Amino acid sequence: MTVLSFDEQGVDVVYEGHDFRLEKSLIEDAIQKPYPEVTDHEVLQMVEENPALSGEPRRVADIVR
Repeated sequence: MTVLSFDEQGVDVVYEGHDFRLEKSLIEDAIQKPYPEVTDHEVLQMVEENPALSGEPRRVADIVR
């Protein structure tokens, strides 16, 4: 199970027992749009090869309010 914790500067990730951070600039470069417009589904797809996506995608701007 992958856990994503969003804040205004990036995302803390726990993936297969490994903790790491994806910085805002890295996410923006990878997804090619401003960080507030990125969705949780897009970040999950950066971490996992074929994630099981469920529910509606949520924008970072809505998550970190």
